[in-house]
Amino acid sequence: MYFPTSHSTLALLALAVLPAFANAQTTANIALSSDYKFRGQDQDVLGHDGGAKTRALKPSLQGGFDHAFGDSGWYVGNWNASVGWLAGNSIESDLYGGYKFKADVFDIDLGALTYLYPGNHAGNTTELYAGASYTDATLGSVTLKYAHTVSKDYFNYAGSAAGSGLSGRNTGYLSLAYSKEIGAGVTLKAALGHTRMASDIRRLGYRSFVDYSVGASLDLGSGVSLGGAMQGASHERAYALTSGPDAGWSPNRPRLVLTLAKTL
Repeated sequence: MYFPTSHSTLALLALAVLPAFANAQTTANIALSSDYKFRGQDQDVLGHDGGAKTRALKPSLQGGFDHAFGDSGWYVGNWNASVGWLAGNSIESDLYGGYKFKADVFDIDLGALTYLYPGNHAGNTTELYAGASYTDATLGSVTLKYAHTVSKDYFNYAGSAAGSGLSGRNTGYLSLAYSKEIGAGVTLKAALGHTRMASDIRRLGYRSFVDYSVGASLDLGSGVSLGGAMQGASHERAYALTSGPDAGWSPNRPRLVLTLAKTL
């Protein structure tokens, strides 16, 4: 399978660096996905930043690590993915850190996350998040999470870096995720999320929307898993291209996403 040079570089770096983090307090991962959807939207094509869509979908190479500071509850991490929605950029690099603790039967997670796009800082976005998870051996695991944008823009939707005078701050994302292992290494997974765009973004015609993901993963052993999920989002028309040969195409359209992953 062919990857552009930037993707090949990311692959070599991931393969070289990830084993170095594989110790008692650090977990690492690398994956190849048939498509990268974030909150129901394709990330491998140019869209709301004014670029033209690339019709052929490109696989996304992904990888990162998580480091826990002993039993203190504090952690940091990094996750990277090849993307193509922002002109002059081909990699998304996420940096995050937070604190996890137990509250009765719930696992609480508080933290901050910054999405960075080297080569085009217009997409850079920072969020604060809070989540609560409940796990039952019979019923499965449920996680409720909220992320709140504190950066000036939300993935360049407001165009603030270009001097639009608009802001994407206070965009919010609420999600509910469920998973249950049903045996033979198979885990069922489903998620539902709602993105509430900031008022300035809504004035541009972008509507708040709901995203969804329904699928399953298969544990192949030795840290390798194969997953598949149908993912998409509502209000396709509000995010569809309005001109050019691909007018009417929307990054919110549903797609079957396949992912082969390795955890170290």
